[in-house]
Amino acid sequence: MILPELFQDWFVCQGWQPHPHQLALLAAEGDSLLIAPTGGGKTLAGFLPSLVELAPVAGPDGYLENGERAGVGLHTLYVSPLKALTADIARNLARPVAELGLDLRIEDRTGDTGPAQRRRQRIDPPQILLTTPESLALMLSYPEAPAIFGSLRRVVLDELHALAESKRGDQLMLGLARLRALAPDLRVTGLSATVEDPQALAGFMAGARPVEIVEADSGPDPDIAILPTARPAPWAGGGGHYAIPEVLAAVKAARTTIIFINTRAQAELFFQALWAANDENLPIGLHHGSLAREQRQRVEAAMAAGELRAVVATGSLDLGIDWGAVDLVIQIGAPKNVKRLVQRIGRANHRYNAPSVARIVPANRFEQIECVAALQAVKARDLDGAPRGPGPLDVLCQHILLTACAGPFDADALFAEVGTAGPYHGLARADFDACLEFAATGGYALRAYDRWQRLMLQGGLWRLRDPRAARLLRMNVGTIVEAEMLKVRLRGRGGAPLGEVEEGFAASLVPGDTFLIGGRVVRMDALREMVVEVTPDPGRQPRIAVYSGVKLAMSTQLAHRVLALIGDPARHDDLPPDTRDWLARQAEVSRLPEPGLLLSESFPHAGLWHFALYGFAGRNALQTLGLLITREMEAAGLGPLGFLATDYALLVWSLDQVADPAPLLDGARLRAGLGDWLGDNAVMKRTFRNVATIAGLIQRNMPGLRKSGRQATFSSDILYDTLRRYDPGHLLLRVTAEEAGRGLVDFGRIEEMLDRSPRRDHRILTRVSPLAAPLLLELGRVPIRGEGRERLARIEAEALMAEAGLQDFA
Repeated sequence: MILPELFQDWFVCQGWQPHPHQLALLAAEGDSLLIAPTGGGKTLAGFLPSLVELAPVAGPDGYLENGERAGVGLHTLYVSPLKALTADIARNLARPVAELGLDLRIEDRTGDTGPAQRRRQRIDPPQILLTTPESLALMLSYPEAPAIFGSLRRVVLDELHALAESKRGDQLMLGLARLRALAPDLRVTGLSATVEDPQALAGFMAGARPVEIVEADSGPDPDIAILPTARPAPWAGGGGHYAIPEVLAAVKAARTTIIFINTRAQAELFFQALWAANDENLPIGLHHGSLAREQRQRVEAAMAAGELRAVVATGSLDLGIDWGAVDLVIQIGAPKNVKRLVQRIGRANHRYNAPSVARIVPANRFEQIECVAALQAVKARDLDGAPRGPGPLDVLCQHILLTACAGPFDADALFAEVGTAGPYHGLARADFDACLEFAATGGYALRAYDRWQRLMLQGGLWRLRDPRAARLLRMNVGTIVEAEMLKVRLRGRGGAPLGEVEEGFAASLVPGDTFLIGGRVVRMDALREMVVEVTPDPGRQPRIAVYSGVKLAMSTQLAHRVLALIGDPARHDDLPPDTRDWLARQAEVSRLPEPGLLLSESFPHAGLWHFALYGFAGRNALQTLGLLITREMEAAGLGPLGFLATDYALLVWSLDQVADPAPLLDGARLRAGLGDWLGDNAVMKRTFRNVATIAGLIQRNMPGLRKSGRQATFSSDILYDTLRRYDPGHLLLRVTAEEAGRGLVDFGRIEEMLDRSPRRDHRILTRVSPLAAPLLLELGRVPIRGEGRERLARIEAEALMAEAGLQDFA
């Protein structure tokens, strides 16, 4: 395919030349994957083949070259991770379509699409449909799916690298396998920012099918540095508030700035502090996933119109919304992941030939080192990433149930179809059959209950036992399982929605309590029908709402860079002077951590012994290690009282000294302890709830009502205990164990830490070391309720009695 004259003229009118990678996608004869930096015209490249093929719609006869009637049926499906991105693409695509004179319908199909338009799209789809993985799964579950997608010629998968990092990507690849079965001539184009392994991403997208990988010129190096500040970074904490004056000055000097912060709660706090210092009343917005959709859309529209000077945002703006006026990105806190930093940097100067401008604000002294390491990785174009495991089976269970909603299916045919999906290319038939058995009966321990008898085999085909079950299954489509959120609205009839807070936080409130949401201090008035009613109360000191999401853990590759930087004094000139002095003092008092060495320290402080382990394995892994080590310390009679984990280190305090940590760090004992600990653990139960919800064992949404988070947790805990007792080999328990080991537990990172550190050095000190001192200031301590706590109570009681002269009365 060559670029027609109509399109050549349009490029000339814009003052543009087509990029080589845009023409390469136009010439691609099969599936393709475009790797291009932000601002490289990925979206236009993805749609250009579709627009060229659909151009005859604008002609007088309305027929394509092959004689088919033009403009009838769905031609191109665009899938993105974000609803906001589909709206942005619709706006950006409308202009060239209008300027080219193409008579095309372009519509979206997301959770925000009205019911009337959804019904019409099932009968009369547009030529170009923009959607999300969840909405595609829902559309494929309808009996009309063959009619809707039979005419499909192209699929464009945007931000594929982001989708590949979660179960949403697995769900999308199963949907893509179904689309290939419905439209065998389909061509798929993946669009991605720079990734560490393009071949692996191509395999994820296409399985064994050939893919043409097109890598665009990466463009100029970004202008990125740590933001100079008058005050040094604090020793601990994660807010970055010390840099508010310099951040505000940078915002004033730029046209439009996006200020990225890693968590929603920190974004609320930083926005409030920034606004308090905003003496010139610069228009600044706030954007994160827990805000009401209306508020997010107002911020997005204001940004698109150039009406805001800055927006404080979380990952809700990581992906490719195109705001050309943004000329500065500020990252508050260490990025934790080099790919995430590169993605965020690309939001500034969203143009192919202009360097992105970004500044980073480390939140504390440890993060100063991490930020320098991240900047060096960006300069070296060294991206982090972990190899993906096989496609998760809970997602496959959901897919089987939704396939049955569309109509009867043959098990052999579905197995063959699923095997064409990249994540499931190596799927064993035994695992597929286990998923099918679960979908049909719930498994051995649950088959006696009618509610889980959902599929039956009839005439060689599997079908829904009760067609009415399709509605319930469709209501629970999706792989995103977050903490239960309650709506927050201003009090009064028709009160404006402000956003959402977690159910547990809402339950802790009493009327009169204040909290922060959307940058506003509000007073809780009442909780009615799962809605928190509030009134603005700007004069009060707020509590901080708890928002869904977890703290980001530092990637393995970035952790290795941080450790290498700390361990090599010759490279300390790259660090700020105060950080150099801190590390030099650590080398004098103890020693510096370094690659190949696992450093630990024992020292007395505040009447207790402290054990510090510098593991550089990420927050989740070191949190798990703290739980396992304190169990071992309890068994050894050392009296552990609590621990704290960061991305860099683990700190445990106890009544007795850890003289030799070798028994505590034995890999086989840790793995055995992990199995014992996970058996009846809240992490395991929470993981099971997520798995069971995705697989369809638990329904959060019911016709006419929605289970509260507490109700869903109660149900899942009963099911978990029942299966452990009566069916320990159940499919979902197996999936749960695998997920827990990889996710919040992250035991693989513990094993990686032990494997990469064959040398061990334990220092026994007389006082706290410089490297351990900031750990004593960190929040997030985990208390240990055990024999040590009882011993401490006895010691304190004896000391008190002695002070009162009552020791002889014991």
